[in-house]
Amino acid sequence: MTDAVSFEGNDQQRPAPRAARPDARQLRASDADRERVAEVLRDALAEGRLDMAEFEERLEATYSARTYGDLEPITRDLPDAGTAAAPAAPSAPPVSLHKEPVRDGSWLSRITGGEGSSSWAVAVMSGFQRKGAWTVPRQFNCFAFWGGGEIDLREANFADREVVINCVAIMGGMNVIVPPGVEVVVRGIGIMGGFDHREEGVPGAPGAPRVIVSGFAFWGGVGVERKLTRAERQAQKEARRQEKLERRAERRELHAARHEDRWERHRERLEDHLEEHRERIEEHLEQQRERREERQERHRERRERQRDRWEDRGRRF
Repeated sequence: MTDAVSFEGNDQQRPAPRAARPDARQLRASDADRERVAEVLRDALAEGRLDMAEFEERLEATYSARTYGDLEPITRDLPDAGTAAAPAAPSAPPVSLHKEPVRDGSWLSRITGGEGSSSWAVAVMSGFQRKGAWTVPRQFNCFAFWGGGEIDLREANFADREVVINCVAIMGGMNVIVPPGVEVVVRGIGIMGGFDHREEGVPGAPGAPRVIVSGFAFWGGVGVERKLTRAERQAQKEARRQEKLERRAERRELHAARHEDRWERHRERLEDHLEEHRERIEEHLEQQRERREERQERHRERRERQRDRWEDRGRRF
């Protein structure tokens, strides 16, 4: 008896079986998750990993995704994408949702100090390029003879708040590309050649570096132009595309509202016409009923007069 009671007590104290954990791939994704994936796709487009058609296709799939399982394959083949598991599911397959840490994009973060990553360049019957992520030294010297060079500062860091690009072009040419917000000062001398002064005098953004273009050009030229980065151009294009889609949606809504308004007016006119027709029918039926009653009344009066004549004639005979 004691053993039986003890067994029953253990049975009552045994915990109930735990419910099965749901599959993390079926958990709902939030708007923030979709935005993080969209940001990864925009970076991949700016880096040339995706073309425009594939970017638009994946972006549409991102914003229509409902679960982590829908988001997972979108960035699976993109490198350098951070991973995040679905909440409350440590064993879930990774889902690409985060970017690698990047600079905040402010001018203060781009003025790094120290030495530049490249301080000179030479092109003799050839060419050179300085572009992408590089550090501009306090003075960068370049020389071109029967050749050309391109110095792109759009994605560069700067060793100081003021840097000097010293260009010597002899029967050759150079092009200096600066991002918006940078102040440009041109101090070069040209003999049978020249320096481009079109970007000079444009005020710089607060905290932005100052670029001084100096040097000498003989039968050659040094150009200065201001351009957006590829990512910024893509962002502008995406903003214009979104604006176009919003205008198109507004036109659709306006067209639908106008169509609904026209249909409402047509329905009201139809109801008015039906009501008028119904009233005419009722009026016609009423007139027919009155005429029928009048005919019946006249017929009854004629019969009564005829009956009276026959009765008078019978009394005479």
